[in-house]
Amino acid sequence: MDILKSLGHPEEIINLFKFKMGACRAVMQKLDYESMSDSLRTCYLYLNQTSRSFAAVIQALDGELRHAVCIFYLVLRALDTVEDDMSIPLDKKVPMLNDFHTYLYQDEWCFTESQEKDRQVLEDFPTISLEFRNLAQEYRDVISDICHQMGVGMAEFLEKKVGSMKEWDQYCHYVAGLVGIGLSQLFSASQLEDPEVGRDTELSNSMGLFLQKTNIIRDYLEDTQEGRAFWPQEAWSQFAGRLEDLAHPEKLESALSCLNLLVTDALRHVPDVITYLSRLRNQSVFNFCAIPQVMAIATLSTCYNNPMVFQGVVKIRKGQAVTLMMEATNMRAVQMIISQYSQEILQKVSLADPSRDKTLHILAVIREKSALSQSSLPSRTHHLSPMYLSAAMLLAALSWQYLSTTACGLIHQRQ
Repeated sequence: MDILKSLGHPEEIINLFKFKMGACRAVMQKLDYESMSDSLRTCYLYLNQTSRSFAAVIQALDGELRHAVCIFYLVLRALDTVEDDMSIPLDKKVPMLNDFHTYLYQDEWCFTESQEKDRQVLEDFPTISLEFRNLAQEYRDVISDICHQMGVGMAEFLEKKVGSMKEWDQYCHYVAGLVGIGLSQLFSASQLEDPEVGRDTELSNSMGLFLQKTNIIRDYLEDTQEGRAFWPQEAWSQFAGRLEDLAHPEKLESALSCLNLLVTDALRHVPDVITYLSRLRNQSVFNFCAIPQVMAIATLSTCYNNPMVFQGVVKIRKGQAVTLMMEATNMRAVQMIISQYSQEILQKVSLADPSRDKTLHILAVIREKSALSQSSLPSRTHHLSPMYLSAAMLLAALSWQYLSTTACGLIHQRQ
């Protein structure tokens, strides 16, 4: 139960209640489905079915940008579904990935042989491509170009493994950095953000790399169990003969050293994240960009030096996620969050860790970049007496079921 996981974090329990009581409206706006075409309405249905959390922040974007990002997401979801589908032979998959951007202008193209859970976006691709063609030209150009580059990059890495750290950056660029670049160009095309946001591809790329590396680090066990290898060989080969060996209990010390090396590498993108977010001016765009980034650094803090990465699923608490979603609405709050989790990682750095010096260096850079001294930051952890906490928990337990039921109805109405 979500509320039980937050027992030691009363502020999360409060925010869970606020979210259930309606604070979710801030990111889950009610769309005017009646004014939409049938095909656009279907696209939003697919958006909510494939990614409920991402759907929320997309639907909170302003104006026509909302539709452009919705279609951008679905196009890339369809492309990603092709890449992920292990049932498609390489001699068929590689041409599909290379040519996928051309399908956007083919009225009837679809693919009905996928075995993936999100196969509906391929089976009904004509609906998505129709709405793509209904977008303004400046949006179509961005989406088609990014789709082309991403498809070519995905095809390249189907036939080779991620070897060096440089190749890890390259792979993450193809599957996520390009998403950051494309989104930034869409923000600028909408005129909600300055042209500079779309032009600075280095910062946009870092936004994507930070999120992708976090996901790859967190998903070690799931990926290796399914035969996928995204941790770079240059990193893991220092500590094990095979990537999957890191999950063996006798390899725990080596596994943690490898894990911490990769977390440190991911953290080097945080200064760019701070610079990028500081340039944003539109509130809906800021929320859209900031929320995933603060959740990523919270996830890295949870993963750092954590044996559970090699034993199960590592996730931040739902109450923690809701708190971050509600707090990350301005630059100062984001800086405070980044400083908080950077400090948490700092406290976990071992004297014996091989990456210790690099970790300490990047954490110092992040601390300086955030421009907030640790002493000036208000504590985000509150301590309550056991008696007060017990009373609060009793009230929470009595109220939770009713609030959950009510909120569920509210959320479905807004989707």
